[in-house]
Amino acid sequence: MKKSLLSLLLVFLCSNGYGQAPSKILLVDGFLHIGNGETIERALIGIENGEIRLIKNALAHSFNEKDWDTIIPLKGAHIYPGFVAPNTTLGITEIDQVRASHDFREVGVYNPHIRTQIAFNVESKIISTVRTNGVLIAQPTPRGGSISGSSSVMKLDGWNWEDATISKDDGIHINWPSSMNSNGWWAEPAPKSANKKYGDQVKELEHFFTMASAYAAGKKIEQQDGRLEALRSCFKGNKRVYFHANELQELQDVISFSETYKIKHPVIVGGYDAHLITRKLSDAKIPVMVVRPHSLPENEEDDIDLPYKLPALLQTGGVKFCIQNAGDMEAMNSRNIPFLAGTAMAYGLTEEEAVRAVSLSSCEILGIDEKYGSIEKGKSATLFVSKGNALDMRTNDVIIALIDGAFVELSNMQKELYNKYSKKYKN
Repeated sequence: MKKSLLSLLLVFLCSNGYGQAPSKILLVDGFLHIGNGETIERALIGIENGEIRLIKNALAHSFNEKDWDTIIPLKGAHIYPGFVAPNTTLGITEIDQVRASHDFREVGVYNPHIRTQIAFNVESKIISTVRTNGVLIAQPTPRGGSISGSSSVMKLDGWNWEDATISKDDGIHINWPSSMNSNGWWAEPAPKSANKKYGDQVKELEHFFTMASAYAAGKKIEQQDGRLEALRSCFKGNKRVYFHANELQELQDVISFSETYKIKHPVIVGGYDAHLITRKLSDAKIPVMVVRPHSLPENEEDDIDLPYKLPALLQTGGVKFCIQNAGDMEAMNSRNIPFLAGTAMAYGLTEEEAVRAVSLSSCEILGIDEKYGSIEKGKSATLFVSKGNALDMRTNDVIIALIDGAFVELSNMQKELYNKYSKKYKN
């Protein structure tokens, strides 16, 4: 017997989740945002064994009910690929004011061997609040030091960190030295001043990478160095190098540094001034995880809306980019990823460009786009359904979410508390 949407959800909510999904699912008559810039107004999406096996226009194609275990009529609801939270501490921090719940920073300056994958907490209460807005993939990222360590790409569901891993140790994170010193604080900012130690700090980083490059080039290594070994694949493999940098001078030096050391996959994280050198970034094929759009301008001379329109400026300049949310309270605020894209849309991106900036573009930059990031035949069925536009906080209402074809629990502590106290005070 085929299950209606309501009965399906009731069955699922009574189960314990994790991988419990019918083998053949058909989503019928939803507005499909593929993630690559294209849409299908009334789509048929067939899912089998966790993969997307069928995508058709519902107006032009019929289907046989007997071919599917579960058929879900969507009646025009919006279908999106799972959104991504890159460069986040989601899953490796829990309560901002409780130091014992922070697992994203290690002592020391050069820590390329530190790995967030094994620290990822699948039982984090924050994760469930993020999933309810359609964010289904994250890149837990270490903080601190000159080289923070390795991130991994994780799906936001699973029994343990092994089960949740999509891409193990996807890249090394470098906190590029600041060319300018920030003065004052956010409520009372003061003019920036030049960092007089900037040149020496860059030279120190260059020295470390010179050692790492020589180590990677060595044919016979009698005694391994854990720190240098962790950098080997940055020169010879597919591991990315994420340069956290914002000022113009820093970005230009990152480009030169990547060329000098033949970094195969450099990525800029932040890139506040990236709009000033779009040609250089485009020619060098260096993507940008753009600074959080919901930010104040950094400099007095900047347009007040520069952070809002920065994604559109990079789009116009031909720079590959995605949107990230690093900054204050970033773990809990990862739920706002879709609304950051909505702001970027209001300031220059088209709707589908904005969707791409938090889905396929993110996955391309992270190196997981072969299976994730868009709703296409042969890819993982990692997607969600919203009653309204997912980029608008007024209309985003996620009713179904799947990760690798398995239904994901959409309840969370906030919803439970709301239901509890709304009933108490309703009368």
